[in-house]
Amino acid sequence: MSVPNVVVHRDADVLAKAVAARIITRLVDAQSAKGSAHLVLTGGTVGIATLAAIAATPARDAVDWRKLDLWWGDERYLPTGDPERNETGARKALLDHVDLDPARVHVMRGPDSGLSVEDSAEAYAEELRKAARPEDHGPVPSFDVMLLGMGPDAHVASLFPGQPALYDTRPVVAVHGSPKPPPTRVSLTLPTIQAAREVWVVAAGEEKSGAVRLALSDSGPVQVPAAGARGRQRTLFLLDRASASKIPPGLGRIASP
Repeated sequence: MSVPNVVVHRDADVLAKAVAARIITRLVDAQSAKGSAHLVLTGGTVGIATLAAIAATPARDAVDWRKLDLWWGDERYLPTGDPERNETGARKALLDHVDLDPARVHVMRGPDSGLSVEDSAEAYAEELRKAARPEDHGPVPSFDVMLLGMGPDAHVASLFPGQPALYDTRPVVAVHGSPKPPPTRVSLTLPTIQAAREVWVVAAGEEKSGAVRLALSDSGPVQVPAAGARGRQRTLFLLDRASASKIPPGLGRIASP
């Protein structure tokens, strides 16, 4: 796994716009090299703000949206269209504004699909398996970018400290008893996260500063899940000043004065 690089931006608004620019550049590069790209989305305030920033910039037209596979790191097990679903926020912020191939938008299904949460996790794992190519050397695609938000407790996706899902080696897992509502969710597991070429952990706010410090330390991923959020080729912690306030001096690179 790669060693994290830390980039610090002035505030949450600048952070979202900077991450949006990075995503566009990375997708264009991947599509130029391979003809297509795989992007994993996250929810949360900064995650959705980033998607809105992509929608707002003319540079978005550099991406061939029809040749992009979109995935989610986790989803609340709620019906389609529920405002608490990550998918709902992503569609409103970006997906409804670009010309995507619907077959390449890979949604984690909720109770209205008729699937139990366990069946939803298994169905998503099967979808990942079908998208994996021989050169991926595993049961999931080598995602070009996996975006992950991080909670004040250092959770990523729906992998919460000390929860059984952190020990699970399957690609996707059903989560019961989440300490953050709603309690039932579907999540990628750490092995799937670590299969990504690049993992970008995006965080803003002083309440995340302690978790950021732990995630960049030698902490184990069972108690600090974000410490296990590492990409095969590159790991970025993209932060605002507040969330970076407790990391050791010199660890982060200041990107905006």
